[in-house]
Amino acid sequence: MSLSTLPSALATLNVRSCLIQQRGELIFEYYRDQHIPAEVAKINSCTKSILSALIGIAMDQGLLPGLSVPLGEFFPQLKRDADTRKQQITLEQLLNMSAGFRWNEFGGANSFPKMTRSPHWVNYVLEQPLGEEPGVRMEYNSGISQLLSAILVQASGRSTADFAEEFLFGPLGIREYEWETDPQGIHTGGYGLKLRPADLLNFGQLYLQEGIWRGVQLLSGSWVTQSVQPAMETEPPRHGGYAWHWWTGSLICRPESGESENIDYYYARGYAGQFVYVLPPLQLVVVLTQDNKRGRNNPPPDVFREYLLPLLGASSS
Repeated sequence: MSLSTLPSALATLNVRSCLIQQRGELIFEYYRDQHIPAEVAKINSCTKSILSALIGIAMDQGLLPGLSVPLGEFFPQLKRDADTRKQQITLEQLLNMSAGFRWNEFGGANSFPKMTRSPHWVNYVLEQPLGEEPGVRMEYNSGISQLLSAILVQASGRSTADFAEEFLFGPLGIREYEWETDPQGIHTGGYGLKLRPADLLNFGQLYLQEGIWRGVQLLSGSWVTQSVQPAMETEPPRHGGYAWHWWTGSLICRPESGESENIDYYYARGYAGQFVYVLPPLQLVVVLTQDNKRGRNNPPPDVFREYLLPLLGASSS
């Protein structure tokens, strides 16, 4: 298979869009339908990585005091909670999903679906018991992302979307988007954002360029570097590690000449097959959007690992 024959393979996989950009040049572009380039669509949990960037921008601006700031600084109601450990959960532990809340993302007594049916999402998350010490283990939790969105609102004095429009979306040329809110009007931190595939590509390119866009430092290079370093190990069936609302992985690159080498990459990941992959050693950004909603017992093909990596002279490790 080559890039010239890739479109036919993507068509059989029902891929919605696939964009590959290397060294700032778009080298491959595929859309299932002609209306897709201009259409905003759900990016699901890729929203988390957007939120991570916004937290970084707020940190750069001095609106947030630091990664070690405790949760109790933002939610004084935790002083009434019998478990005093909740007050000491740090901003960094929220970012790397190690807050310790007992949580089952897609079902169970403490879950994302129950949060979305509650009258106050932030309070619902804060009221969940801790299953273990904060900072010990990563537990995927979209409720934590909602806390981060609420914290950004407190720190900036404006909505998450307004903050994004001025300091991220506007500079990146993102003019059209949709973003859901919770019952209190706080924009959803863990999902709920709709963007175009090209918007996701620009976002990935911003990170590849260490926060610089058209000569302007939108996000500090130090935040970009730190926020995509694996902070916590993930558990099967997930691969790699988890950073600050980004996933991390590694692959083996086999160039036409020379020895093979291991390279690290990171990616935003959303339900039903939404991805933004950033591979700094290859100067590469890949965007994939799909409509895969298969169950755990019938997983869809991993387009990036099975179809794209071989074309790029690499394989997963």
